[in-house]
Amino acid sequence: MQNKIFVNIILLLTLLFCGINSNASHIVGGEITYVCLGGNNYKIKISIYRDCLTGIAGAIHDDNPVYISVFDGNGVIIGSDSISFINPDGEVIPPDFHSDCLNNPPPTCLNRATAERSYYLPPNSTGYKVIYQRCCRNSSILNLVSPDATGATYTCIIPPSDVACNNSAVFKNYPPQIICVNNPLVYDHSATDPDGDSLSYEFCNAYDGGSNADPKPIPVFRYSTVTYRSPFTAARPIAGNPRIQIDPTTGQISGTPNLIGRFVVSVCCHEWRKGVMINTVTREFQFVVTNCSKAVVANIPQLSSEFNTYIVNCKDNTVNFLNTSVGGTTYHWDFGVKETDADTSDDFEPTYTYPDSGTYVVTLYVNKNTTCGDSISRFVKVYPKLRTNFTAKNFVCPGDTVQFTDQTTSTYNVNNWTWDFDDHTPFDTTQNPKHVFQYGGLYNVGYIVKNTQGCIDTAFKKIIVDPFIAFAGNDTFIVKGERIFFNAKGGGSYLWTPSTYLNNPNIGNPIGTFTDKGTFYYVVTVTSDSGCVSRDTVKIDVIENPYLSTPNAFTPNGDGVNDTFRPLAVGYQSIRFFRVFNRYGQEIFYTDSFNQGWDGTFKGQQCDLGVYYWMLGVKDRFGNNKELKGDVTLIR
Repeated sequence: MQNKIFVNIILLLTLLFCGINSNASHIVGGEITYVCLGGNNYKIKISIYRDCLTGIAGAIHDDNPVYISVFDGNGVIIGSDSISFINPDGEVIPPDFHSDCLNNPPPTCLNRATAERSYYLPPNSTGYKVIYQRCCRNSSILNLVSPDATGATYTCIIPPSDVACNNSAVFKNYPPQIICVNNPLVYDHSATDPDGDSLSYEFCNAYDGGSNADPKPIPVFRYSTVTYRSPFTAARPIAGNPRIQIDPTTGQISGTPNLIGRFVVSVCCHEWRKGVMINTVTREFQFVVTNCSKAVVANIPQLSSEFNTYIVNCKDNTVNFLNTSVGGTTYHWDFGVKETDADTSDDFEPTYTYPDSGTYVVTLYVNKNTTCGDSISRFVKVYPKLRTNFTAKNFVCPGDTVQFTDQTTSTYNVNNWTWDFDDHTPFDTTQNPKHVFQYGGLYNVGYIVKNTQGCIDTAFKKIIVDPFIAFAGNDTFIVKGERIFFNAKGGGSYLWTPSTYLNNPNIGNPIGTFTDKGTFYYVVTVTSDSGCVSRDTVKIDVIENPYLSTPNAFTPNGDGVNDTFRPLAVGYQSIRFFRVFNRYGQEIFYTDSFNQGWDGTFKGQQCDLGVYYWMLGVKDRFGNNKELKGDVTLIR
């Protein structure tokens, strides 16, 4: 029954065990397409691309036959089959380059084997998926983890019966056999669709398949994606600068690869009808980047971050073209204006004024009509005019809310706003934001806008925030009956609240005389000369009697806690001396300041753990001398 899917389990198992040791490291790609023959009959075509230069002859021989499985959309198997190649030896694909036009060209050999068979697929509401699987891949692949133990799965989708007799899209060109590193790549990976449906393209996941133990399995419905080696992903399969990208509308792959190696690339071609995606055809291939170089390289630099775009000109209609080609003697430019044949130039770097705004495809031909000619096409986008501007108050106080107002003018609608306030806060993406600068200083605020045509412009303005900071002084301990000299800073005028115990609450340095013990908090309101207002708080602890103590241990380990050994005193005028001795009686630290302490070192070296001895001389508030001594333990 040639037109029916069938399963001959005994035949398949026999073929599987015969080929168990022939892993497919020679396979470099594959795809499945189909043609609708009418009456729910479909001709399915499997194409396998093989390395016929270094591939093992036995493995290539064992590719024949191929095993496929067909599942409905719910994963229910409809049947499996083995299909022989139309030409058992396959066909050699001619190289996509002329050896005279390359410096250091590597040897290549690409073979394509094809198998076809027609099937009747009963009408259903879920459609069908055709699957082929093989193992394994080249061990030299750079963008996969353990490629020599990773299989491959190739699939296509046949829409459900409510979609009229549908044919799959078919890729137009063979993938390039070699790509020269650091040379611009422009490759047409587009497809054609016999039904006239719309097509879109993207880099997509490659899938694992057979295993070393089962290199030619009967395909299964569930399989996993390959594991990409960081930093590579399905969407970024090749290293490049500019980045290797695929145009979702045209299928053109462009960029400049900058890393030598072998890379798995999978391209999904989605088929759309009346706004609904009805089918996906996937081609997987290995792109080989080598250290060859073209004798003639046509190149227009990519000055824009947009896909394969030379420039987005948002100022006027005139474009100055740069030419970074290599090996050329003649040059011919076509500026891509469809309404005229006069949009050309033979200058090396021409200037052209476009008649209207729009997106144009400019093409540069180098050594046109010669054996080693080359060409490149890039987009030129002309969408004047865009001028970014904004307004904001340029002198404010810390903590004020500042209103930023967009004043951009653009021929086309602006749809993206990005504000950088230069104060380490997140970007703001609203059109007219409000922002609070917490601290004084000079801020260079940047504003970036982008319109619907991809034009980008930036404006900068400086915002001055009054740099004053209110400071009420350090928290302090004193003895009841003593005076304290406050010392606020930061502005031109001061107000202390409450005013209790203060001789003048309207100056920066009032004197406080405390006749009661307790804890007292004071808030100073500071006004700068420019009228900005800020506040700070200070705490005063008033105790009944003078206080003097030293800790019995400290831990100078650099954690910011108990790192120094020093006396703590309240109600004493000054320290006369503070000395520390080691166990041999050698003085290893001296100070006459309460603010200094011993950090556990001597002459720049850390001291040993253990007990040390100290002597302290102080002068009390009445001028009387007092001396103390004791020991302290150094712990780390």
